[in-house]
Amino acid sequence: MPLQIIRQDITKMKVDAIVNTTNEEMVGYSGVDLAVHTAAGPMLDAECEKIRPLGLGTAKITGAYNLDVKYVIHTSGPVWHGGLVGESIILRSCYTESLKLAIANGCESVAFPLISAGAYGYPKDQVLKFAIQVITEFLFEHELNVYLCVYDRKSYEFSRTVFNEIRSFIDDNYVEDLKADYNAEIEWLESRVLPNEIRRRDREIPAPKLCASMPAPQTEEYGSAKNKTLQEYMKAMDKSFAYKLFDLIDSKGMTDVECYKKANVDKKTFSKIKCNPDTYKPSKQTAVAFAIALELTLDETQDLLASAGLTLSRSFTFDKIIRYFLQKGVYDIFEINEALFEFDQVLLGC
Repeated sequence: MPLQIIRQDITKMKVDAIVNTTNEEMVGYSGVDLAVHTAAGPMLDAECEKIRPLGLGTAKITGAYNLDVKYVIHTSGPVWHGGLVGESIILRSCYTESLKLAIANGCESVAFPLISAGAYGYPKDQVLKFAIQVITEFLFEHELNVYLCVYDRKSYEFSRTVFNEIRSFIDDNYVEDLKADYNAEIEWLESRVLPNEIRRRDREIPAPKLCASMPAPQTEEYGSAKNKTLQEYMKAMDKSFAYKLFDLIDSKGMTDVECYKKANVDKKTFSKIKCNPDTYKPSKQTAVAFAIALELTLDETQDLLASAGLTLSRSFTFDKIIRYFLQKGVYDIFEINEALFEFDQVLLGC
């Protein structure tokens, strides 16, 4: 996928270039800067000495030496002063200029730290959201795989309010969904093997109390057979995932590029879909990413997934998080990915 948030030491990344957040003297004093210089070795120090100073908000590129990448891109970020002295303008420039250098040097992949979020004191949550915004804007115009590296869980704090809402949604809906699935299955079986007078005896599972702030679970008819004749239903179900996707893109008035960029899917993957429409089988995270990009309802999402032999189950954390956002009408793929990241789930896109 074009943009991924990962927990990883940036010096261990296997990409074309890593970005080093440094000072104007380009000397590895602490944090990411020290780690990069230590891993790269003394030859990096020598090259930096030749090309310094580094202007605030600008970027320069060097060799990587002992690092397992081609280049190190160095950028000098702002010190946090409460957001009152143009820190965000400098931070935007750091990300943008680094991305431009990566493209100019033929890079296909680049890894970033959270610039200025260490010793310079820029709030980590603000850096993360700002970085996602700037990188996403850049990726709408360029093809590049970008990784945002957060070193550990403390470096990344997802909204506690949203986290608790999702956790409550997962917990509260588990028994309710289990009850619905169980009763439907038992009813189907009993209708075929048991006489009426003993059907459904002592079969009920007590329903849980729903959190007052949460919506009642939606129900849907898988495959969307409702209001269709058998012939219409069979014709619709015969369509492959790719053809359903193309129809949806057209019906939403989107271009192919707008759709796959919004879905956080790379051009190479979309080309595979276009070239192999009858046989292409997406992963669940790719199929859901397109559903989010197209702003489909839960029913429409299930319909699209069904064309690839997939479904949003009532059992898995990933599926329940997607259901939560669909029911909320939230279609920001990076906000959803933040939640998936917090719950240690696979991210949307490809």
